[in-house]
Amino acid sequence: MPDLETTDPIWAAAWTWPKKTLLLGGTPIGNLGDATPRLRLAFEQADIIAAEDTRRAGLLRSHLRTEHKARLISCHEHNERERADELLDAVERGERVLLVSDAGMPTVSDPGFALARAAIERGLSVSVLPGPSAPLAALAVSGLPSDRFCFEGFLPRKESALASALQDLADEKRTMIFFESPRRLSATLRAMVAAFGGERAACVCRELTKTYEDVWRGQLQELLEIAEGREVLGEIVVLVGGAVERKAELTVEEAALAAREVMAEQGVKPKVAAKQIAATCAHSARDIYDALQRLD
Repeated sequence: MPDLETTDPIWAAAWTWPKKTLLLGGTPIGNLGDATPRLRLAFEQADIIAAEDTRRAGLLRSHLRTEHKARLISCHEHNERERADELLDAVERGERVLLVSDAGMPTVSDPGFALARAAIERGLSVSVLPGPSAPLAALAVSGLPSDRFCFEGFLPRKESALASALQDLADEKRTMIFFESPRRLSATLRAMVAAFGGERAACVCRELTKTYEDVWRGQLQELLEIAEGREVLGEIVVLVGGAVERKAELTVEEAALAAREVMAEQGVKPKVAAKQIAATCAHSARDIYDALQRLD
């Protein structure tokens, strides 16, 4: 890993810790080399580092080669509300408090929301050191439309609740982003096929930024077959393309034009686009595909 220097006067002089401010720090999602110079400065200047896991925060601090003057205090989903007064009292006394999660941005499917909310209610400032983001990193490499998207975090574990949650999203037109456990990936993809249709464009990202980074792109049915055919390990992000607007009154030629738009937007093959449009109108996928061929 490259050594991260803090002696460059250009960026070192450009940032000072705001007074009486709770600082949220984005941490690497895999590759420790993604830690930002400002995060290194914050680790060095902090009086208190509130961490989801103090051991992991300690390892990151060692990698950043900063002085170990800050107190490491645990702040996770089970004790965050109880820690809030202690940490915010410290902020009010003028101590520098940095909040970090295990990976990525605190408050985004990670601890931190309750603490940040309590700080705002006290009238304290809350600021952020932007950093790596698993949802955005996955969206960037997925090949799915990125102009409009929604982040849904982890889906319910129980089969009935999972099916209900996905059914509620069946008509969502934006690209959807989910976190998932490798142990539940096959079951989740199977439920997505049932709710969205096996032809829906999707992507599975595994171990982003790490040595064994792996990205699968294709239809949901294809991704399900990949997941069921191998042992899946590591951190998982699942992305699903949005629903195609219904085209009930289209002629077959208009349906073919709509399919071509899907091809351009989602980067899918003609047969996949034809199936998606066929699900929204009275024409068969074969008729739409044939009309697509005539457009060329």
